[in-house]
Amino acid sequence: MDLFFKKKTVDEQVKEQDKVLRKTQRDLQRDRNQLEREEKRLEMEIKKMAKQGNKEALQVLAKQLVQLRKQKTRSFATSSQISAVGSQAKAMKSNVKMAQAMGTTTKVMQGMNAAMNPQQVAKTMQEFERQNARMEMSEEMINDTLDEILEDSGDEEEQDQIVQQVLDEIGIEVSGKMATAPTAHRGALGEASKAKPAAATDDDIEKLLAQLKS
Repeated sequence: MDLFFKKKTVDEQVKEQDKVLRKTQRDLQRDRNQLEREEKRLEMEIKKMAKQGNKEALQVLAKQLVQLRKQKTRSFATSSQISAVGSQAKAMKSNVKMAQAMGTTTKVMQGMNAAMNPQQVAKTMQEFERQNARMEMSEEMINDTLDEILEDSGDEEEQDQIVQQVLDEIGIEVSGKMATAPTAHRGALGEASKAKPAAATDDDIEKLLAQLKS
């Protein structure tokens, strides 16, 4: 027989319970309304008997009024308890949902842990670091080689330019062999050279070249 009845979910159970509790609250409120009407009637009767001086009737009516008010107090207490039960049911519903969420998260984490191989991940990271280091070494070697090539060619050209500029300043032209040049100043390394004579001896030239090579 259980196969024909689907088990109710927590939400459905809480909804049904809340419906029953709300109906009970309405019934209690209806009873309290009747008690209040009866209380007012008794109060009017007590006043009437008091005016007539009927003490025996006053005692009976007063006793009934006391019992009625006690019943009202019990009704309010019961209503408060029912409200507390409803709040507890909602809190339990929230706890069940949190537990279900934690269960789902736990299953996901278990699946991820089962799918992930820590040793393989570590091996992959090590291989990545190794290949990255090799690539950096290769790049550094290539850059050093290019720097050497470019630096050598650039230095040689710069040296030739400096030699030619210095020779121009002292009035020497290089065309296969060095010879004395006219006295005209052609360089721009020093303004004081304009006042110097253009002629230079072979010893002066050899000393100058030796200084440039050192």
